[in-house]
Amino acid sequence: MSANGWTTLVVFLPPALLIFTVFVALPMTEAAWYGFFNWNGYGRPEKFVGLKNYQQLFGNATFLRSLVNNGLIIAVSLLVQLPLALGIAMMVAGRIVGAAWFRMIFFLPYILADVAAGLIWRFMFDGGFGLPSLVTGALGIAPYYLLADKTWAFSAVLIVTLWKYFGFHMMLYVAGLQSIDKSLLEAAEMDGASAFQRFWHITLPLLGPMIRLSIFFSVVGALQLFDVIVPLTGGGPFETTNTMVSFLYYFGITRMRVGFGSAVGVVLFIICVTFAFGYRRIFMRDD
Repeated sequence: MSANGWTTLVVFLPPALLIFTVFVALPMTEAAWYGFFNWNGYGRPEKFVGLKNYQQLFGNATFLRSLVNNGLIIAVSLLVQLPLALGIAMMVAGRIVGAAWFRMIFFLPYILADVAAGLIWRFMFDGGFGLPSLVTGALGIAPYYLLADKTWAFSAVLIVTLWKYFGFHMMLYVAGLQSIDKSLLEAAEMDGASAFQRFWHITLPLLGPMIRLSIFFSVVGALQLFDVIVPLTGGGPFETTNTMVSFLYYFGITRMRVGFGSAVGVVLFIICVTFAFGYRRIFMRDD
């Protein structure tokens, strides 16, 4: 390494390393340490319980339901949200009349704060004066309170998640589509390739890096989903709509079980890091 390279390393590495240590490494280590104690957050943790918090965690039906809910969000995001976002992106990526307005309309929900989105949809799903009320009133049947139905309440979370983050993935795909050399598509069209063949053999492979990035954001975001849950359902009814992060908040922080909540945070951290490094190594190593 040259003298300039060493100078740059000496000047810029220590501040970055200090910030990472203070704000990332130390809090993670501290949280992992608290996970071995029965601690309410006050004073010093003294009641060491070993792995008891983790045993209680994986024996907790609500936590297991939260894991399933996170899996459902990931599945719906990958199987519904991303293909739909790609399809809309292909419609609005070209230079058609009103394309910029359509992009803005689809992207607006993503700009909206998650808490505000949750509150808006809570009123929209209300059986007394929301959309279900209008439908049931028009049909002359009793009001239906979706958010109070333990079987279908989580479908409201899925709907809001799709609506909220759809525009973000669409804009990623629009950026990727606009970077594709149009001469390749024109040459394929002149050679007689159909629209599907051009999409499958040219557009999709060239859009691969953006698709892989979109999948990464979708999975990590689904694992960390929290802000929408609190104002929309509060984890109810009967704790059926919690995700891992909302479970940590309601069963760890609000109940003053900081040691137990730290154990939840450690499990969530391991899942996120394992996915991030594994996905990066397997699918994004050439991007």
